[in-house]
Amino acid sequence: MSFELVDLENWARRPYFEHYLNAVPCEYSMTVSMDITRLRKVLQERKLKLYPVELYLLALVVNRYPQFRTSLSADGKPGIWLDMHPSYTIFHPETETFSSIWTHWQPSFTRFYQDCLTDMETYRHASGFTPKPDEPANCFPVSAIPWVSFTGFNLNLHTEGRWLLPIFTSGRFEETDGKWKLPLSVQVHHAVCDGFHLSRFITDLQELMDHPEQWIDS
Repeated sequence: MSFELVDLENWARRPYFEHYLNAVPCEYSMTVSMDITRLRKVLQERKLKLYPVELYLLALVVNRYPQFRTSLSADGKPGIWLDMHPSYTIFHPETETFSSIWTHWQPSFTRFYQDCLTDMETYRHASGFTPKPDEPANCFPVSAIPWVSFTGFNLNLHTEGRWLLPIFTSGRFEETDGKWKLPLSVQVHHAVCDGFHLSRFITDLQELMDHPEQWIDS
């Protein structure tokens, strides 16, 4: 993994970073309804599962933009990870608990998808919160709540405003007026991510969902 410290003296974002990290600590979330109509059709044709695909697409866009890879070093200095890996929840119905596992990111969809399925199967009956060892520091969290659809979702973090990485939560997809919609909540820190950056993220994600032929055979 590679973590490069930000050059604060020449960082255009410095005044915004310092304001929203120290003067007015501010995290915010946005919940959107993603259109997965085209994506769902292609996945059904190819007999692919949505959750690993969702993880791939989130990681693909996270790794495009530094705003979603910015974090703090152990001594509190901002830096940017070279790449990020998804850390995600899997549910254990027999105990009504979950585990958080992770899969190494790679741009090849085919390889990531298979690795993700392997990890899910390996830890399907695991006990404990983090059964997969050696989770790297450059992971971003993803959760799924597939039992209910929602129009709003917010996490209350007690980290003294020092958690800068994005957090994603998806819900149950439903059909509305002939379109299949997936609720997705994205929580970010204003110190590193403005509404423009989050809007660009959502636009990119929707574009990928609308055009799976761009990446599904990679």
